[in-house]
Amino acid sequence: MKKTLIAIAATIAMATASTSWAQQILRLSHNAAPGNPKAVASQKFAELVEQKTNGRVKVEVGGSAQFGDDVESLTNMRLGSLAFSANSQGSTAGVVPEFNLIGLPFLFRDLKHAYKVIDGPVGTKLDELANAKGLVVLALWDNGFRHVSNSKRPIYEPDDLQGIKLRTPPDAMTIDIFNALGANPGPLAFSELYIALQQGVFDGQENPLMNVYSSKLYEVQKYISLTGHKYETTPLLASKVIWSTLSKEDQQAVKEAAIEAGNLNRELSASADIDLRTKLTDAGVKINEIDQAAFAEKTKPVYDKWSKQYPEMVKLIVTEAGKL
Repeated sequence: MKKTLIAIAATIAMATASTSWAQQILRLSHNAAPGNPKAVASQKFAELVEQKTNGRVKVEVGGSAQFGDDVESLTNMRLGSLAFSANSQGSTAGVVPEFNLIGLPFLFRDLKHAYKVIDGPVGTKLDELANAKGLVVLALWDNGFRHVSNSKRPIYEPDDLQGIKLRTPPDAMTIDIFNALGANPGPLAFSELYIALQQGVFDGQENPLMNVYSSKLYEVQKYISLTGHKYETTPLLASKVIWSTLSKEDQQAVKEAAIEAGNLNRELSASADIDLRTKLTDAGVKINEIDQAAFAEKTKPVYDKWSKQYPEMVKLIVTEAGKL
């Protein structure tokens, strides 16, 4: 009997030790191609999480929509079947509409200006709103200023967009901007974009240069016009369901990893916007500046529309940006 009790005690001790050292493997999804700052930062985040949690949490990264596109990832996070996503601002706005407001046209002067605004009360409020929808904002990474490319002609003034069939992400703000500018916008998943441009389903699209380059969109787009019409973040999100299963210590470690990886993401994004102009020109793309004042004037009605829908949030972000 004594030997039996000792054996049972040993078994319980071993099970307890095994449980305490069990590694939690969590998935992170994103839609970017290898080499894109989002992809690089996602891998860095995974490394930092494992390091900072002493191996208790391991992140498995699925890039190029391997674990589902952005919309699917949002659904899976809210259901608790996916832990993290370096998502897109447009798709996230489908769940938390206020994310659209970061993309108000010509709101920010440059990247530093944008970071200052989103890292303050605006980011805090967006996290609060996301929590109510089953998501946790770990950090707001960078997805850069967006520019227009197309296969038809250079865009210098708003009138040059007349009749251009332009692919946009599935977000209302971008569609409103290009409706105001006179283009013919339509949403499509990023993973389907290259083929749609190649086959002529769309004449053009709008994205930061790093996305154009890493996904080789320049192969099917002759012109890039540096419109800088809106800024976008890459929201690094967590499932609230899965987040609640992490200890406070591991939650803190994951947040620290998100911010550190985000700093890398921002550094890569900032350098890409300058360096890629030369690479794209060398690839045969014709790049031009625009009459930004004319574009900004044409998109003023977008502010009026969104101010009516979300007056408090528009006031907050515009005030933080120093526009009032």
